[in-house]
Amino acid sequence: MTSLTISTPPLLADAQAALAAADEFADRIRPGSIERDRLKTKPLAELADLASTGLLSIWIPREYGGSGLDFVTVIDVFRRIAVADPAVAQLVLAHFVLLECARTDADEPTRRFIYDTVLAGAHLGNASAERGTKNGWNRNTRAERDDARGGWVVTGQKYYATGALGAGLISVDAKYGDRGGLLGFVTPDSDGLTLDLDQWSSFGQRTTFSGAVTFDAVFIPDGRAIDYGEAPENPKSPAASVITPLDQALHVAIDVGIARAALEDGADFVRSKTRPWVEWNDAPASEEPHIQRRFGELTTRLHALEALLERAAGAVQTAVEETPLTHETATAASFAVAEAKALAQEFGPEIATGVLELAGTSSTDEKYGLDRHWRNVRVHSLHDPARWKYVHIGNHTLNGTLPPAGVLI
Repeated sequence: MTSLTISTPPLLADAQAALAAADEFADRIRPGSIERDRLKTKPLAELADLASTGLLSIWIPREYGGSGLDFVTVIDVFRRIAVADPAVAQLVLAHFVLLECARTDADEPTRRFIYDTVLAGAHLGNASAERGTKNGWNRNTRAERDDARGGWVVTGQKYYATGALGAGLISVDAKYGDRGGLLGFVTPDSDGLTLDLDQWSSFGQRTTFSGAVTFDAVFIPDGRAIDYGEAPENPKSPAASVITPLDQALHVAIDVGIARAALEDGADFVRSKTRPWVEWNDAPASEEPHIQRRFGELTTRLHALEALLERAAGAVQTAVEETPLTHETATAASFAVAEAKALAQEFGPEIATGVLELAGTSSTDEKYGLDRHWRNVRVHSLHDPARWKYVHIGNHTLNGTLPPAGVLI
């Protein structure tokens, strides 16, 4: 099974309704998260449940039939889902990024097609990155114009196709000509499309099934593709965009969500199962001052991450609202997100492994699943290096230097 069919979901009227729906959904999926991770079970039922809540349309503007909520709410919803199961959250990360691509770059027929598909209950999947290229941004997948049929023909193979599992539409990033760029949307049953998502074998985020998608002369009709045109040969100041910080903020929310889950599960284990050390007394381990102190440190780190994430989401929302978007505002959003993401790459794994140190040897028993938090945050936080983010942040602090538009920080 690769796609889902559900009833038309409800429209969530405001942030309060969205957050309540997110909490209810999180409560439903959290109990099964350990078993799904252990057995590597495809979370198709959970994706169908998520689609039925109406949460997938909260980033669609009101004039197109969506909730039109702000990005601060989107991030909070996303973080709450990540606490319950970060794989489910990551499976719909690209969905919100692609909705932003539709808002800012699609022509009207394509925008309406994407929005209508989501409003009917589908999520948008990703087939962008590739293996075997010089770097993570290179693309070998090609698109050729087919004027006779009125569309494009795409050929190539993608990997790290997170969200393709269960998607109603899968996006594909392809090149044409010398420097042309195309973002097309296809259904998972399209002729020439092959999903091999079980290739995913990472030790963390195991149930994202972020494997391969192969395009063998897949036809994409006009009205289902965003044509970015030919890029200039030597771009000195490409147009400012909020896509990158928006995408990165969603990634931060996953890391922060995992950190909270690790802290909460670790604290519960120490309270209920950890035996006190022999140099302590007969009082519970949770009353040992060394354990209390370390939990205090980890809690403070988590709260710092959550505060930075909220600040970053607000900066992205400011950029979304600015018309036209300036390089300065886009960069301010990028810096705010970069600070949160760089620190999450440090504190997320620290929290996830720190609770194991405090919980003791018995906490490593597979049935408790506490190891999944470290595995998940360690794998997910490797998406892009914090070392480059800190360089850009430091250069700006020292010299007021802004990175070039379009640079991932």
